[in-house]
Amino acid sequence: MGGTVLRGIRGAITVKQNSAGEIVAATRELLQAIISENGIEPEDMASVFFTVTPDLDAEFPATAARELGLKYVPLLCTTEINVPGSLDRCIRVLVHVNTRKSQKEIRHVYLKEAVRLREDLAGR
Repeated sequence: MGGTVLRGIRGAITVKQNSAGEIVAATRELLQAIISENGIEPEDMASVFFTVTPDLDAEFPATAARELGLKYVPLLCTTEINVPGSLDRCIRVLVHVNTRKSQKEIRHVYLKEAVRLREDLAGR
């Protein structure tokens, strides 16, 4: 592959309850897995978007990113569309990274009940 390009890395995780501690811990776990699986450095990150299902409002997922040292990475949190029958208590993330990896080489991370969202990518 040629030079550096901007790629998106997706991930999601669920929590058992709507508490600040669980939201931060789960988001930290998810981000650490994405960083580890893809060999990312904070300087490689262009931005990070978080969504939470409407039943999660005890804390911003971005709090975990700041605690991990992502001081200069632009972060944004918003609410996921409330589709009937969709997965509850779910935190989703889209990490934009500058990388030399191809789309096929990117490792998307789905943890806990969120594995249901992309069974085709889980554990590959």
